Amino acid sequence: MLYVDFCAIQNVPSNNINRDDTGAPKTAVYGGVRRARVSSQAWKKAMRDEFASMLPEEVLAIRTKLVADQVACVIEDMCPDLHEKALPLAKAALTAAGIAVEESKRSGDDEGKIAAKYLIFISRAEIVALANAALAWEENGVDWATAKPKDLKKDVAGAFHGKQGIEIALFGRMLADAPDLNVDACAQVAHSISVDRVTQEYDYFTAMDQCAADDNAGAAMIDSTGYNSSTLYRYVTVNVSSLVDQLGDTQTTVDAVAAFAEAFIRSMPTGKQNSFANRTLPNAVLVSVRDKQPVNPVSAFEVPVAAKGAESISRVAARKLGARVGSIERSYDMPACAAWNIVDSEPVEELDTVSVRTDLPGLLESLRVQLAERL
Repeated sequence: MLYVDFCAIQNVPSNNINRDDTGAPKTAVYGGVRRARVSSQAWKKAMRDEFASMLPEEVLAIRTKLVADQVACVIEDMCPDLHEKALPLAKAALTAAGIAVEESKRSGDDEGKIAAKYLIFISRAEIVALANAALAWEENGVDWATAKPKDLKKDVAGAFHGKQGIEIALFGRMLADAPDLNVDACAQVAHSISVDRVTQEYDYFTAMDQCAADDNAGAAMIDSTGYNSSTLYRYVTVNVSSLVDQLGDTQTTVDAVAAFAEAFIRSMPTGKQNSFANRTLPNAVLVSVRDKQPVNPVSAFEVPVAAKGAESISRVAARKLGARVGSIERSYDMPACAAWNIVDSEPVEELDTVSVRTDLPGLLESLRVQLAERL
């Protein structure tokens, strides 16, 4: 088996990038103290947004209930004469695949549209494959309008099986009502937590009406928003062996992992970003290729990190990360096959002991070479 572990230490100033049901930043208790937390779902969405500029559209995916519209649009593009039949054809293809559809109850322009009963994570390639299956029914004179879905299922089954799109393979798909369409995720993403103790804070603010009468001295709006600042520890791992099985091609797998690495490093959830302008890049990154099992060295931060003299929390955390990885590898005889680190300041000795210092272009190139040699 082959795995790639990604760790990052990232300082984030005042922010609310991932809030709970009350609007406050999410938190978690780890090591007996409150930590800032960013959910895996939030950061996966941010990474997928980065993919749009890195990968061709045909290997990307969307998450939507309005998948019938997507299939219908492809049918129309391929055969404009089927304008009137495109949506019924799309509905029949989805139903045959086991995806239940109904009229949308949402208000606005989506009201009454044909929609899946739940969000569907579907690749562009799968949408095209469904459209092709529906067009084949028309060309072959199949009575798809009255046929039972089970009789048509074999015609659409190929759309979801075989080679997977990169996003589907990496992040997986789970449909409770159509388990045969499920795909195991090759990437596991941990909830990011702060290495330091977090203190929740609240910004009380007002706004004045600039056109109000002179004798109206009150504020036109009063509100507050929660925020915190922290140094986050982020971790993800990719099962490269499983990924190459799903993608069916070594070069595609190498490209996928390289894009994943860059997206991991560059991404940032966008919650309240206009209010806080909190976008940062990691202070330190550690990437390790392993052939036994993935290793999450989060225990380096079980005791909350504090600044030491002139050393920032971020730098102390980077040192602790390197030390913990080295300790694990020595104690359990699990040295990495190859490892690299990126640090945005002076070298970190503990990271240099377990990995080679490089920059982002060097990391991506070295990672590509290692994977190509081992797959």
